[in-house]
Amino acid sequence: MSSKAKRLQNVYLVARDVAAQSAFYERVLGLPAKFRDGTRWAQYDAGGPGFAIACAEEARPAENGAVLVFEVDDFEGVEESVVAAGGRVEARRDMGSHGSVLSLSDPEGNIVQMFRRAPKPQ
Repeated sequence: MSSKAKRLQNVYLVARDVAAQSAFYERVLGLPAKFRDGTRWAQYDAGGPGFAIACAEEARPAENGAVLVFEVDDFEGVEESVVAAGGRVEARRDMGSHGSVLSLSDPEGNIVQMFRRAPKPQ
């Protein structure tokens, strides 16, 4: 059993120069910025799933291109499903109160991430 994706949460581009890429997309698309983390991450309001630009450190294990991020309720069965379908589990990252990310690669090496929100404090 694999965890079902609830929605496409975010897509981000891996950039060598986040500031230059941000300036390009802001000018060309006119997207309003929602959040910035210095030179590491720039998040935009694209009217649906999030669009962001990330530095290489934030994007690991991705090195370039676009990364699809799907929100899931849990990671139960995902690792086994990925391997059985010909992919690889690359990394797991705990982001504390924000949630956790499971990075995987598809059979052609494209990075896809599963995002699980942290439980809300009771």
